Amino acid sequence: MINSRKNYVIACARPWCQSLITKLKKKIDAELTLINSAETLTVEILKKINPRYIFFAHWSHNIPEDIHSKYECVIFHMTDLPYGRGGSPLQNLIVQGHNETILSALQCKKELDAGPVYLKERLSLHGSAEEIYIRAANQIESMIITIIKETPMPVEQKGEVVNFKRRTTEQGDWSDAQSLEEVFNRIRMLDAEGYPQAFIRIGEYKLKFSRVSRRTTHLIADVTITKE
Repeated sequence: MINSRKNYVIACARPWCQSLITKLKKKIDAELTLINSAETLTVEILKKINPRYIFFAHWSHNIPEDIHSKYECVIFHMTDLPYGRGGSPLQNLIVQGHNETILSALQCKKELDAGPVYLKERLSLHGSAEEIYIRAANQIESMIITIIKETPMPVEQKGEVVNFKRRTTEQGDWSDAQSLEEVFNRIRMLDAEGYPQAFIRIGEYKLKFSRVSRRTTHLIADVTITKE
């Protein structure tokens, strides 16, 4: 057990967040509070908790300045910063052909994804988005423990800044794909709970795809058909 009795907050809005809390409680001697919505991330609530760190394990909402200026906020971002600042990092990485990335733990500052970095770890991008997020959650667990135990000083980012744009639901349309490999990637990168599935339209019908797998000459996937 890590000898620490401080309070910590895990801000996370995905289904696997509760299991992350459960596993962390077995490994650190501390109070852990889960905040899973932007409405409950308030200064009033945080004052009662008085956290040493707030860990943003999977968070797509804005972090108010009155919070990140008062508390040490650690964001986990799925790129080798400063490469890939911005939205939809997983989907942008896969679209650009990456098979591996770096999971960066950085301090939240006013400029988006521009804060100094505590830790970096390699992360495979194989499998569905759901599988990748679960894999990332396991690494986030390890990184949180390291930060609590060692309290590393974050280091300013170095290198060329490359910004990503948040992808829209309409970009899930893979009808313009040029190869089976591209179709495969477009489907798997959106195959996670809470994400709009990849799709194509045929006349007045919308076909949504999930659970894609590769064969030598073709793909196999589950399809949901709705009439628009």
